[in-house]
Amino acid sequence: MNLIKTGIKGLDNILKGGLQPNRSYLVRGGPGSGKTTLGLQFLASGENENNLFISLGESVDKIKLDAEKRNFNTRKINFLELTPSSDYFRNDEEYNIFSSQEVEKSPLIKKIVAEIDSLKPDRIFLDSVTYLSYLNDDKFQFRKEMLSLIKFAAEEKATFLIASESTIDNPDYDVQFVVDGVLNLSRENDERYFNISKLRGSSYLSGKHSLKLKDDGIHIYPNMIPCAEKKDVKNKKLVSGVPSLDKLLNGGIEKGTITIISGPTGVGKTTLGVQYMKEAAGRGEKSVIYTFEESPDTIIKRCEGINIPITDMIENSFLEIEAINPLKYSPAEFLNKVKRQVEERKIDVVLIDSLSGYKMAFPENSSDNEKIRQLHILNKYLSKIGVTVIIVNEVTNIIGDFKATGFGISYLADNIIILNYYEYCSQLKKTIGVLKKRLSNFERYLREFKIGKYGIEVGDPLTELQGMLTGNIVNIGPGESNEK
Repeated sequence: MNLIKTGIKGLDNILKGGLQPNRSYLVRGGPGSGKTTLGLQFLASGENENNLFISLGESVDKIKLDAEKRNFNTRKINFLELTPSSDYFRNDEEYNIFSSQEVEKSPLIKKIVAEIDSLKPDRIFLDSVTYLSYLNDDKFQFRKEMLSLIKFAAEEKATFLIASESTIDNPDYDVQFVVDGVLNLSRENDERYFNISKLRGSSYLSGKHSLKLKDDGIHIYPNMIPCAEKKDVKNKKLVSGVPSLDKLLNGGIEKGTITIISGPTGVGKTTLGVQYMKEAAGRGEKSVIYTFEESPDTIIKRCEGINIPITDMIENSFLEIEAINPLKYSPAEFLNKVKRQVEERKIDVVLIDSLSGYKMAFPENSSDNEKIRQLHILNKYLSKIGVTVIIVNEVTNIIGDFKATGFGISYLADNIIILNYYEYCSQLKKTIGVLKKRLSNFERYLREFKIGKYGIEVGDPLTELQGMLTGNIVNIGPGESNEK
């Protein structure tokens, strides 16, 4: 079946291709939820088609002005305005003998039928059916009329979108029963959402999806990503180029896995992540850094100072650094952004810097559970298509009371690398160790970790010291430690 593209970014993905032609769909939502914009966008996307906008609530001049502001192409859209004229109020028109339903309903329906019969439109948007429901107190009769109108549109080979402003006092259950699909637009606090509660004859991505009204129209961000074909990266490893570090990790990080680098502020987490990208660039692989805290200039300056040629990596298209502006994205919007960029640019390694920045970057009404859920979906998708993910996680404690992560995401990781400080002989030193490695064995020792002008250095196992994770260090001397 040739599905009808809606022209709304993200919606066709949720619909798994688009709407079925010659069928009817109810677009439900409260005031300001985006119903009219969705209908306009749907009609405007059918550039080579003959389309019809039936307005029962707003003036056509206002609708066209809104379309022009969003750069919608209305050249192929015919408008039928059935709103009350100003004469109704000016002349104080009222019905004393017959009800308004008896006087207005029949002429209005005849105008709609005549317009459809004359134009033979490919797409129709009716805004809104709520006004029609007010013209009929008999629910059975109203349902019968709507079913007849929907069948008539289908016989004319039109795909029919019907807007509805359902309320408690005037629900639209009757219309929901007779249409082929129900598309719901909602608002919660300052966030907008989209979901499908009915789609006859085809599958779709269920759940609540993030929606934004932007200058160019509606954008919907699916909250689940369809499973892609798994890329074969079996037995391939991403090495760091630092022999002692690779030995610590039993040869390196397996490609297509998720690695969390955890540690307190300033310990070198981001630098360690970029070190892996440096080695990936040497093999012709592409990487991207999404930074929520530091500016790209700060990352570049620090890496250039320790012999990581990050400027050359960027200039040769092996690395991109993108600063994510706070409050600009919803979690689902960021997920879809990363997915799109990874697929378009064929990225091999993704670094998210950092989890605390990720948490703070989204609006306050985005719950922590929603942020974690979207991060889970993103990481599992990237892992499935063979992309190696490195996540920087900052813990609050500098010395003592060790925590692997402070965000409840340890379960996501295939590998957890821990960086930490310890005090020894009045000096502040750094350690590196591996807490978890799902796909292979790893070294259980902590090693000294240094960052100098020639890059990262990882020393020998610190076998003479114990208690470094708790801050209560004891020098047990050589030959007294036992490997477990």
